[in-house]
Amino acid sequence: MSIIVENLTKAYGPQKAVNNISFEIKTGEVVGFLGPNGAGKSTTMKMICCYMTPTNGDVKLDQYSILSEPEEIKKRIGYLPENNPLYTDMPIIEYLRFTAEIQGMEKSRISERIHEMVELCGLDVEKHKKIGELSKGYRQRVGLAQAMIHDPEVLILDEPTTGLDPNQIIEIRKLIKKLGKEKTVLLSSHILSEVEATCDRILIINKGRIVADGTSSTLRQQAQGQELLTVQIEAANGEVQKELLKLASVATVEPVEDKDGFFRVQSKPDSSSRKPVFDLCVKKKWYLTEMTGIETRLEDVFRELTN
Repeated sequence: MSIIVENLTKAYGPQKAVNNISFEIKTGEVVGFLGPNGAGKSTTMKMICCYMTPTNGDVKLDQYSILSEPEEIKKRIGYLPENNPLYTDMPIIEYLRFTAEIQGMEKSRISERIHEMVELCGLDVEKHKKIGELSKGYRQRVGLAQAMIHDPEVLILDEPTTGLDPNQIIEIRKLIKKLGKEKTVLLSSHILSEVEATCDRILIINKGRIVADGTSSTLRQQAQGQELLTVQIEAANGEVQKELLKLASVATVEPVEDKDGFFRVQSKPDSSSRKPVFDLCVKKKWYLTEMTGIETRLEDVFRELTN
């Protein structure tokens, strides 16, 4: 089931929390939704889930619209909000039964489905406890279980790995990738490495607008623009930086701190300095002991697009 967002806007008086955004997520895609605090991530997710009415625009799950068929959409979405909706005085099994019933599941299927969720979310050891007795990580697992209890076609997960330890994060990552093979998944996170490892595609929102849409490798390539090299040159004189700057392809040259003979060479747009640097070293009879291209990190892309 595809998610189609069309010209979606949410305004609070003159301020637009979400400003005329459009995108599509296809069945079988796991899409990461990134942005700084206050960028509009949670507001967008709430509108997709029909918990908030848009000022303008529409969201469709295949043929269903949030404006005309919100009840049909709610049946098909599993939603884990940023603040986990748990009743801490309820035991885990009782809570999952309660959420299954309010989702309208057939009573004959509920016990089997609870067992599946307990196994899938790693709750077996803690299943007889009350939610209030659980650690933050296990409470997050219960939240994931309630989002998936009715076997929805679409999952909207707002910060799903909050409070989990590294081992739990790896387990949840595997679970999300597995679910993504048959469901449509939109998840937000502040852990960029987690998004890169889990998601097929990344959306970045800033000040209510979509500022990037693509795979992590595509976004890095678009952000690079100019080639960046680290070179190590052994030379008897101190003219290396000056001579490198004379090359027609080179924009800037900076020494690397605490590393003798190392320089960071930034090429001009649409230029490569690899061969000119090599030829210069041959001409000057310098020893070129290292030349490495520096790949732009997703963190750098994010910072560039949201600052």
